[in-house]
Amino acid sequence: MKIDERGPKHIGIILDGNRRWAKERGLSPAQGHSAGLETVKKIINYAYDCDLEYLTLYVFSTENWKRSENEVKFLMNLLFNFTGELLLKNDERNIKIKVYGDISKLDKKLQKNIVKLEEKTKNNSKMVLGICLNYGGRDEITKAVKDIVKDVVSGKVKQENITKELISSYLYTKDIPDPDLIIRTSNEYRLSNFLTWQSTYSELYFPQNVMWPDFDEKQLDIAIEEYIKRNRRFGGN
Repeated sequence: MKIDERGPKHIGIILDGNRRWAKERGLSPAQGHSAGLETVKKIINYAYDCDLEYLTLYVFSTENWKRSENEVKFLMNLLFNFTGELLLKNDERNIKIKVYGDISKLDKKLQKNIVKLEEKTKNNSKMVLGICLNYGGRDEITKAVKDIVKDVVSGKVKQENITKELISSYLYTKDIPDPDLIIRTSNEYRLSNFLTWQSTYSELYFPQNVMWPDFDEKQLDIAIEEYIKRNRRFGGN
């Protein structure tokens, strides 16, 4: 489907359920994550074809480091290969790629890919693809507060000029609008530290009994159609 003025401009997705999807099929967590990556590629392409302006994917959270060393290592290799694939592609799709999170904790090779990818696509304008890596909403807000305090102390910012808009300008997502719609798969009904500040007025959608590897173009259409039916009042009548 094509998204018109009634539809969302920015969709955020919490990619959840890879491991449960694999367990249900007698597969390893690694196979579940690999299947999930194929869904990522499919949804990026479909969102682009739908004329979505912003797509932000919650790929690896600050809490995901608590998983087993082998699983984390596999995920990092998967992300390294994925970013490498994106670097090899030409820019005919005109997608700007932004990575949100503290990438300093990631493998050096992955960090280099991220820097190259953002630089390569910085002038693209058809769609902005946000990839949240080592991202946590509370960590993002904490970092913003520290940066604001530093600028107040240095005289760059006056305390009386601290507004919601100023705080937003210190976040990773300062150059994009807040998400209109947030989707989470796998029958979990929480945001889990995803875009904590930005999601205040986002519409939330939880597809029933859908793990991330099974989320497809039809599921995205259903989520968009549900969004269109809703009346967003932002605290008004």
